[in-house]
Amino acid sequence: MERYSDIDRDSGVVAYENGTDYIRVQFSDGSIYLYTNRSAGQKHIEERKALASSGDGLNAYINDHARKSYERKER
Repeated sequence: MERYSDIDRDSGVVAYENGTDYIRVQFSDGSIYLYTNRSAGQKHIEERKALASSGDGLNAYINDHARKSYERKER
């Protein structure tokens, strides 16, 4: 997983991993969630990937738009 840069230092996200049709997100409590095109929709996955790469807004986006749209909780 790649470290989330968290430009504003205000995020609960600490790391992420982009795949072809998914993003895995690790939060500060150690939990890891898998979000997929199937569970969240391609538009939402692509937006999360862009936010993850930019290092800003990923946690807020998840909270505001698709908190429960994960495929599975991995940890």
